Amino acid sequence: MASRAATARIAGGLYLVYIVLTVVANAIRDRLVVPGDAAATAANVVASEPLFRLSFVSDVLAGVLFLVTAWALYVLLKPVHPDVALLFVLLNLAGVAVQCLNMLNFFAAGVILGVADAPASIVEGGSPALAMLFLELYRNGFMIAQFFFAAWLFPLGYLVLTSGFLPRLLGVILVVEAVAWLLYPLQHFLLPGLDGVSYVSSVVGFIGEFSLALWLLIMGAKEDAPAHP
Repeated sequence: MASRAATARIAGGLYLVYIVLTVVANAIRDRLVVPGDAAATAANVVASEPLFRLSFVSDVLAGVLFLVTAWALYVLLKPVHPDVALLFVLLNLAGVAVQCLNMLNFFAAGVILGVADAPASIVEGGSPALAMLFLELYRNGFMIAQFFFAAWLFPLGYLVLTSGFLPRLLGVILVVEAVAWLLYPLQHFLLPGLDGVSYVSSVVGFIGEFSLALWLLIMGAKEDAPAHP
């Protein structure tokens, strides 16, 4: 049995590695995919096959690490309220499952463009437009996962806020992040022309998750503070 502080630091370390992998995957994808330009996107992917593969693997590994991070946070926060802790793990699990299955759409674009392993009969005749379709499906699947990733922050923020061994401010930040992050997929599906909302959500989300990860890794959690609902 690890101490509360050790468990917090494990969770923080896992969270930071997850953030790094996610940043790497997103940065590569933004470099390869040119919105609205199938030909340019296809040229980028074909010319940068190793980067395409790295982005795919980084995203899948990030999903695994995010789930393990949720488990570590569950171990840390279960004494506060077991049912609420279980809820945020289940929401995280659902989001990770959707995200990882959705990665098949991203990989399918590579198959069509001949940079991912597939029988020649499948690759033959593949078009940039078809690859772009799968990338668009990937983008929408990614947004569906964000509903779960926003929802898991509500119970997580509540437990941090009421734990007694973590700063209440972190809990407040997580609840605010949950609201801001929920606006991200809502804007995508309901108000697709209002891109400014996504920028606000991204900034608030980065501040919230990075703050939690750093605090857990560096400061840990108070050993002498009782957990209470």
